[in-house]
Amino acid sequence: MSKEINQITYNYKVVRQFAIMTVVWGIIGMAVGVLIAAQLVWPVLNFDTPWLSFGRIRPLHTNAVIFAFGGSALFATSLYVVQRTCQARLISDSLASFIFWGWQLVIVGAVVTLPMGLTSAKEYAELEWPIDVLITVVWVAYAVLFFGTIMKRKAKHIYVANWFFGAFIITVAILHIGNSLAIPVTMWKSYSIYAGTVDAMIQWWYGHNAVGFFLTAGFLGIMYYFVPKQTNRPIYSYRLSIVHFWALISLYVWAGSHHLHYSALPDWAQSAGMVMSLILLAPSWGGMINGMMTLSGAWHKLRTDPILRFLVVSLSFYGMSTFEGPMMAIKTVNALSHNTDWTVGHVHSGALGWVAMVSIGAIYHLIPKLFDLKEMYSISMINLHFWLATAGTVLYIAAMWVNGIMQGLMWRAVNEDGTLTYSFVESLEASHMGYLVRMIGGVIFLAGMLVMAVNVWLTVKQQDAKALDTVTETA
Repeated sequence: MSKEINQITYNYKVVRQFAIMTVVWGIIGMAVGVLIAAQLVWPVLNFDTPWLSFGRIRPLHTNAVIFAFGGSALFATSLYVVQRTCQARLISDSLASFIFWGWQLVIVGAVVTLPMGLTSAKEYAELEWPIDVLITVVWVAYAVLFFGTIMKRKAKHIYVANWFFGAFIITVAILHIGNSLAIPVTMWKSYSIYAGTVDAMIQWWYGHNAVGFFLTAGFLGIMYYFVPKQTNRPIYSYRLSIVHFWALISLYVWAGSHHLHYSALPDWAQSAGMVMSLILLAPSWGGMINGMMTLSGAWHKLRTDPILRFLVVSLSFYGMSTFEGPMMAIKTVNALSHNTDWTVGHVHSGALGWVAMVSIGAIYHLIPKLFDLKEMYSISMINLHFWLATAGTVLYIAAMWVNGIMQGLMWRAVNEDGTLTYSFVESLEASHMGYLVRMIGGVIFLAGMLVMAVNVWLTVKQQDAKALDTVTETA
C-alpha cells in the first residue's frame, strides 16, 4: 500500500532575521548594562550628560535585554518551533515580515525616547503611549501568525512547547494592554488611568508576570524543544510537562503582590502573593527536573557538546532562581531583602543564568540550520563563550547577594537609643567593592557575547553557507 508523500515548505527567513538580531541586541543591551554598572562604581561616567544618566539609561538596559534580546530570541524560536512541530508553514510571509520590522521599530523607539527622559516610569513598561500602541499592533499580528499556523497544522498533536509559547503570547497581550491603559496629554506624555495603590498593584501584576510569562513561560517553550533536540532524546515525562504547564500558568498570575510587601497594599493581598509564590516552587522545579532528567543516559554528551552545556546550566539557574524567588517572597525574609541589591542579584540569576543561557544555546542550535550547515564555525569558541558566561553570571550574582544582605543588615541596625547605626551613605560606601565585582562579571559576560558574534559571523561567511529563506522537506 503506497503512502502519500507530503512536501512541506517552511519559512526560515523571519527565523534567521530574529536569530541574528538576538545576538546584535544582546550585545547592545548588555553593553548598556555594563555602562550603568560602571556608573555605580565611578559616577563620573555619566559625563554630566542627562541622556547618559543612570536614571535614563537603566530602563534602556532593561528594555533592550528583555524585549530586544529576549524578545528576538522568543520570536525566532517560537516561529521555528511552531512550523517544525505542526509540520506547517507560517500562514503569511508578509505578516511575518511585518512582525520583524515592527518589533525592530519598537526597539528603536525605546532607544530614542528613554535616554530623552520620555517615560511612563512603570517598571518594564516605561515606553510611552505611541510605542505602546505599536507594540499592541505587532503583538496581535504575532498572535494571528502563531495561532493561525497551529490551526493549519498537519500534525494532529500540539506539542507542549507550543502550549508554553501560546500562553506567553496571550498573557503578555492581556498584561500589556491592562497595565498600559493611559490618558494621553501630549504626543509623548500620558497618565495611567489607575491611581495610587491600585496603580502599584496593576503595575506589579504586570511586572512580575512579565517575568512569569515573557521571561519564564516563553523560554520554557524553548527548553521543551531544544533540550530534547540537542540531546537527541524525548522529553523525560510528557505527562509532567502538561502538569507543569497548567500548574505554572494557574499560579504565576497571583504572585505579583510580593513586590509590595510592607506597602499601602492591603495585608491580605500581600499575604496572597506570598502564599502563591511559595506554591509556585512546585511546578517550577517540576519543569526543571523534567528538563534535567531528559539527559538520563546522555550525560556524557556534556563533555563534548557546549551547546547542550548552555541548555543544562540554564536549567540549573532556573531551578536556583525559582527557589530563591519564593524564599524572598516570605515577609520576614523580604524585610531584609527589600530594596537591596539582593533583589538585583535574584533578577540576574534568572536573566543571565536562565534566560540568556537558554537563548544562547537555542541560537547556537539554530544558526547552522538557517544557513544550511552542519555546525557552527568553531566549537572551541562556543566552549569559551560558555565558560565566560558562567563565570560572569556567578561573579555578578555573588557580588549582589553579599551586597544585598550587608545592606539589609546595615539599614536595620539601631543603637540603644533607637537611632540608626549607619547612614545610607555608609551602606553605599560599603557596597563599593560589590559594585566593582558586579561590573567585572558583566564585562566577562559581555565578552562572551562578543565571542558569539564573531563565531556567528565566521559561520555565515563560510563559502558553503547559504542563507535559507525557505526549506522544503518531506513530512
